[in-house]
Amino acid sequence: MIDLKKESTLSKDGINQKYAEAETLRLKDELYKLQNVFWAEQKHSLLIILQGVDASGKDGAVRHVFSCMNPMGVNVKAFKAPTPEELSHDFLWRVHPHTPSKGMIQIFNRSHYEDILVPRAHRTMNQKLLNHRYDIINSFEKNLHEGGTVILKFFLHISKQEQKRRIAERLTNPRKLWKYDPADETERPNWNRYMKAYADIFKKCGSRFPWVIIPSDDKWYRDYLIAKKLYDTLIKLNMKYPSRSETGKRNRKKG
Repeated sequence: MIDLKKESTLSKDGINQKYAEAETLRLKDELYKLQNVFWAEQKHSLLIILQGVDASGKDGAVRHVFSCMNPMGVNVKAFKAPTPEELSHDFLWRVHPHTPSKGMIQIFNRSHYEDILVPRAHRTMNQKLLNHRYDIINSFEKNLHEGGTVILKFFLHISKQEQKRRIAERLTNPRKLWKYDPADETERPNWNRYMKAYADIFKKCGSRFPWVIIPSDDKWYRDYLIAKKLYDTLIKLNMKYPSRSETGKRNRKKG
């Protein structure tokens, strides 16, 4: 069981910034090549889920890790508070259209887990309904996996002190002022509630597709760990470019 209080938010294993940044660049070169085969083979799709508290670095991870990839093969969907139309449907209604097709990489910046996280932290939903949503999400991810989707779930773990520093920086840095949202500060008193909500999510929706906890106080370490996990995952697929006959068969099906 994951206990975030015991999980460090700092770099570890003796890895320093110089090494991590150099290794991240190397990994990004490899990821570019792997993505090309991934797209050409079209046997799998990849769903990457990024979760974390406000200012944990989800946008930055997308920008720095995935900038090496061909944008034609990567989609990013940021899930914000549900609209009135979305609330009139089941909670996964807004998620289904953004699941990846074969050969595509889909990044969820926040995700369907927000529909458990926020009600759990703000106590607006009873436990019976929350448990029902855990079950629905597990079935949803199982269904995606059986259809050929590889699922990676990352939690970007920062300290409460680092979050406070980053939110304050948004008010003083003109390049980051546009990111400032007063709601980020009003949610800070709910920190412990969110940590407990995440603990439940890790426990109840982490058996089949485990969560990867990414220490994220140091952005360079965050980027290195995500790039490494992504590389390790793709290389294990043992992908190869399709043969001439396979390509011809695929094109005839399209025709």
